[in-house]
Amino acid sequence: MAEPKTQPTDASVEAFLDAAQPARRVEEGHRLDRIMREETGAEPVLWGPSMVGYGSYRYVSPSPTSRTEGEWPKVAFSPRKGALSLYGLKDLPEGAALLPELGAYTEGAGCVYVKRLELVDEGVLRRLIRIAWSREDDRRADG
Repeated sequence: MAEPKTQPTDASVEAFLDAAQPARRVEEGHRLDRIMREETGAEPVLWGPSMVGYGSYRYVSPSPTSRTEGEWPKVAFSPRKGALSLYGLKDLPEGAALLPELGAYTEGAGCVYVKRLELVDEGVLRRLIRIAWSREDDRRADG
């Protein structure tokens, strides 16, 4: 089984957020970090070179032909140039059902993209973070 490429690091989350581009992403990144800390009670960890994650869970892929497993953050974000990428918000059915109430966003395969943090409902965002935080380890049978 191959190791996932994105792993927790010892790199400074603060330095990573301070270096975000464009300049508004620095402020949005720090604000999102505060929100996620408040809702999870967890300290952030930089996963790989560009993902700020909170907590982790053990996953097992559903593929019967190429089983993979590993650790992944319960909830995470990356302050990318074009948008904030938010991870974990739509993974659980309760989060997926609530997502349409978030405000202005688009979706990727495993994440939600927000062009400006001010365009989303912070109360809904906080609820989505709490839902993602409730995720438990995958408990699929071996085989």
